[in-house]
Amino acid sequence: MSTYVMSDIHGEYEKYKAMLSLIRFSDKDELFVLGDVVDRGEKPISVLLDMMERPNVFPLLGNHDLTAMALLSRLNVTITEENYASQIDRDTMQALMEWMNDGGEPTISEFRKQDADTREAVLEYLEEFTLYEAVDVGDKTFLLVHAGLGNYREGKKLSEYTAEELLLERTDPNRQYFSDDSIYLVTGHTPTPFYSGVPEIYKNRNNICIDCGASAKNGKLACLRLEDMAEFYV
Repeated sequence: MSTYVMSDIHGEYEKYKAMLSLIRFSDKDELFVLGDVVDRGEKPISVLLDMMERPNVFPLLGNHDLTAMALLSRLNVTITEENYASQIDRDTMQALMEWMNDGGEPTISEFRKQDADTREAVLEYLEEFTLYEAVDVGDKTFLLVHAGLGNYREGKKLSEYTAEELLLERTDPNRQYFSDDSIYLVTGHTPTPFYSGVPEIYKNRNNICIDCGASAKNGKLACLRLEDMAEFYV
């Protein structure tokens, strides 16, 4: 059995499927996806539908997923109405417009194409996304969150962090967060070229940043195997 992590798939269904093939992902393996499954790429719902069928894929919530969960549920109330747009209140419409400007249009478009049962299943699946995970592999512990540990203090439990602190506050890879060298912080959210100039997994001071900009022009989808720290890219 191998334990994998990837993040910020952002609707890149073909890259996602190619990665599963590259790592030869099997029913004996585990995959943790550190959020931002949706938006930007052409097939975000297709990625979700595939993940839903795999009990050994464990999704964490990203800020884009949180927005999708909130707004798709509102959209779904009126999506079967003939003039659904006129049924959406002004605040929801404004939020939808802001979301579309932030990459949400492909998610909305593909969601609307699904039948009612599939839309409900997608919304229920998004509700299952967790804010964090702690994974023990050998003598190492990997703390998995989408963005970082906002307002960090030594001894602060993961359960004490707010959603905003975990989903929006970017990690500082130059900071040694834990005195215990066996604890690693694994995050997405911030494309690694921001740190290193190249779309590759960035490691520093027990921080592992794995968002390599899958939806960007020259970006990659990255995957890390925790047992031996092997890196995979498509």
